[in-house]
Parts: sequence; structure tokens; C-alpha cells
Amino acid sequence: MLRFLPLFVAFFLVSPQAGAAETFTNPLLDSGPDPWITRDGDTYYYMHTMGNRIVIWKTLDIASLSKAKRKTVWLPPRQGPAAISLWAPELHRIDGKWYLYYTAAEAGFDDDAHRGVFVLENASADPTTGDWVDRGRVNTALAGIDGTTFEYGGQRYFVYSPYVGPDSVLSISRMADPWTLAGGETILARPDLAWERQGGRQILEGPEFLQGPDGQLFLTYSASACWSDDYALGLLSAPAGSDPLNAASWTKSATPVLAKSVSNGIYATGHNGFFTSPDGKTTWIIYHANPGPNMGCTPQRSPRIQPVTWGDDGRPQFAEPQKDGVPIEAP
Repeated sequence: MLRFLPLFVAFFLVSPQAGAAETFTNPLLDSGPDPWITRDGDTYYYMHTMGNRIVIWKTLDIASLSKAKRKTVWLPPRQGPAAISLWAPELHRIDGKWYLYYTAAEAGFDDDAHRGVFVLENASADPTTGDWVDRGRVNTALAGIDGTTFEYGGQRYFVYSPYVGPDSVLSISRMADPWTLAGGETILARPDLAWERQGGRQILEGPEFLQGPDGQLFLTYSASACWSDDYALGLLSAPAGSDPLNAASWTKSATPVLAKSVSNGIYATGHNGFFTSPDGKTTWIIYHANPGPNMGCTPQRSPRIQPVTWGDDGRPQFAEPQKDGVPIEAP
């Protein structure tokens, strides 16, 4: 999949803010494709696609992300299967350790056939310290991108976007450990709707898990080509208690749940993650978008956050993206 990636290499440290701002405005940074936030206690860890390295931002105040500490935690080897085009990093806390999932391509083969999802492990309490151990490529059946993991019903699962013919689909598998799949893979969704086939490619990517207040299962995903203004978020849902591996359990929303807002000047909304406020009561979504039309899949994509509400039916509700510079109450 074609992407244009930033190659900036700056590294700086600024102390995190002692208290959160009352309000903030989007975007959080001027550049930040494929953003991700993990909260651990009062600390937020932020990441986005850097292309040639993996960097973690650390702050107590996500609304002041531009002032946060940041540290390069991984430089890829010059050769091998995970040497170039490092995309879509995600940080997960699993059984007392940190696991960092990212997409990469093999040196000399920057194409879809040579992409995979790779895993790093860190036993430190703080993921910006200590040593990262390379656990290698997740043993997916197909080449693919954008791996994520979640636990449900005492079992850990892995979802990613493999290439199946001309399509990028969503596939799920059980995990034996945080870097190894166990058993076969099940395709949960294909790009079979018109709004999932914009920009000249039929693509579902960037899956992210969200559990509803009554135990429902939700998977958001990004659809269409990332260079299209119509890049948007879709939603799969399954009833509480469902088997995540059963494709029949999942229902796809007929229309996007988060899409461009022409009136507010926000385009190509996609590649999201979820986190909660420090009190755990409010769910937030982070995603990237372009601040204008026809800007493509470049570093101009910037990270934005907004709260998620829940409908009476227990389904997540996503507000229309607001104009840049509009004050929003901070987490």
C-alpha cells in the first residue's frame, strides 16, 4: 500500500505537565499519521508512524502533547524482513510487560507482498526505559499490515489487515502468546461496500477493538485508500458473549461512523485508537485527518481526539469532526 512517510529524526525532552489543561484544540500535533494512545495510570504514551524508527511520547497531559517528552525506542536493522517502512505502531500492556506491534517491510522489497506485523517486548515498568526484545514477525498466514490485539472472555486475539487478491480484508486469530498465533485465521469483513472502495483500492485496515458498556464487541476499521478524501471509519459489532472467531457473529454498519466533514474542513478521517480518561469514565477516540481536501496520504495527516458517547442501544456514538482550533474539554 502506497504511503508517503515523514523521515524526521528529531529527539527532545520536555517535562510533562503537572496537570491537564481545561480545554484543548485539535490537532494535537501538526503531523501524526496512524496515531495511537495508551494510558497507564496517570501517564499517557503516544505514538504515530515515523517511517524509519519508532518513537514514544510520554506525558501526564495529553492535551499538551506538543510539549511532551519523546524518545526513540527502536531503530530497525539495515537488512531483514522488518527493515523499512515502519508504520502504525501500537503499545499494549499485557501480563505486566509492554508489547509494541508495528508494520514493516523487507529491505529491498517495499511492496505489499513483503509486509508483515512485528512485535517488540519490554519488561520495564516504563516503556520509554529498559531494553526492547525483538520477538519477530507475527506468524500470520498472509502478508498484511496494521496488527492489533485484545482480550475477551479470558482469551487473547489478534486482528490485522491481510492482502487477499486485490482486497485488504480484516482477519482474526487466537493467540498462544503476545507474538504467536494459534489455530487458523477467520476473515471477518471484506471491502464490499462502495464507500470502502474509494481512491482506486478496495481496503479495510487499521482494526481496533472496543468493548461496549454491556459487554458488546466492536471493531472499528479504516476503509478505502488512505490518499482518498473519503477514507473513513467503519464499525463491526457483535453481541455480548459472542465468539470473536465466528464471522457470522459480526454485523457491519452500512455507512461510515466517522467520515469527512466538508463544512468543518476535515478530510480523510481514519486509522484510530481508543483510550480512557484518568478516571476511566470517558472513552476517547484518536484518529488522523487532513485539514483540507486533496492532501493525500502524507505527513500532513494530523492526530485528533474527541470523546465517544454511548447510545441507549449500547453502541458507540462518534461526533462529527470539529473545525481545527475549536476548544474541547480536555480528558
